[in-house]
Amino acid sequence: MLAPKKLKWRKHQKGRMQGRAYRGNKVYLGEFGLQAVTCGFVTERQIEAARIAITRHAKRGGKVWIKIFPDKSLTKKPAEVRMGKGKGGHESWVAVVKPGRVLFEITGVSEEVSKEALKLAGYKLSIKTKVIAKETF
Repeated sequence: MLAPKKLKWRKHQKGRMQGRAYRGNKVYLGEFGLQAVTCGFVTERQIEAARIAITRHAKRGGKVWIKIFPDKSLTKKPAEVRMGKGKGGHESWVAVVKPGRVLFEITGVSEEVSKEALKLAGYKLSIKTKVIAKETF
């Protein structure tokens, strides 16, 4: 699973997800990419499940890039605990995703296989996604 090696702070605030992604919104490395349509948190487990779905459908051919990293910690208090007594313990790592962000890129396999693999990966995520192709200039 993906997780940061070193932290500046143990616990993060949730923050607000406003606006569109103006960085990381184009396919650079691969031929096809999976782009977020809505905003949300993508957990480390969802990223790993999507990566496995892509590599298995492509029969371990081609190259896959993961363009997001879960560097924000989410906390949660245990069940049936009274209010107060500070913030809860660490629950999971998430990546903050805004609309337009490219999550995965793939190259080295045919167009049909690439699109189907990315579509399968999109089902594993908690946000809406679409498959896009590299822009030719």
